[in-house]
Parts: sequence; structure tokens; C-alpha cells
Amino acid sequence: MTALDTNILIYACDTADPVKQEKALQAIETAADGVVLWQVACEFLAASRKLAAQGFTPDQAWARLGDFLHLFPLILPGSGVLDQARALHVGRGLSFWDAMVVAACLECGAERLLWEDIPSAPRLDSLEILNPFA
Repeated sequence: MTALDTNILIYACDTADPVKQEKALQAIETAADGVVLWQVACEFLAASRKLAAQGFTPDQAWARLGDFLHLFPLILPGSGVLDQARALHVGRGLSFWDAMVVAACLECGAERLLWEDIPSAPRLDSLEILNPFA
């Protein structure tokens, strides 16, 4: 199972950087076993405001999220995500929000995370972290 990070979804909609947009669209197209984490869905809607200068509206953001969720299942966090995120945040030095994404991946059994913000190690516990923009 491959989890998609927020930046993948944002760049797929970002016409200002055609190279990143193409790489994001390729990542989405090739992630046959992809999932969208609840936090990533929420972050996508919040971060999509950065695309307003391109004419990307909140209605379009909701519609595009619907497209992504038509392709990939939405994974809701369980109660253990907060404990795991705390360990990653405090013990490993990840930002809180990054720790939440990684914890959700670990909890749902994702093997890979497509993530632009790779930490110092390409693997966190059982999770392989891949940067499709590298």
C-alpha cells in the first residue's frame, strides 16, 4: 500500500510548475495501491488556497479531492495514531504534522509514502519513503 502526501496532490493541480505537476500526475497514475490519509485530505483542502492565484477555487479543490478519492480509498486514523505521532515527534524530531502522516501510514500498514519532505533516513520503521520529485 502506498500513501500519497499532500504535496503530491497539490502539485497535481499546480499549473505554475509543469515539471512537478507532471511528476505528481505520474506518481498518482502509477500508485495502483494508493491511499489518501484523512490528514492529507484535510491538508490538501487547506493548502489548495495557495493555488488561488491560478484561479483554483475552493469548489475546484473539493471536486479534485473527490477525484482523488474516486481513485484511492480514504484511510481514517485510529486512536493509536496520536501515540505513534508523539513518539515520532518527540523521539525522532519530526514536525508534528509530518509525524501525524508517518504515524497514520504505520498504523494502516502502508509500505511506502510518496513524500517530498524526506527525512534524513529513507525508511522510518517499516515505512519506505520515496520522493517522486528527486
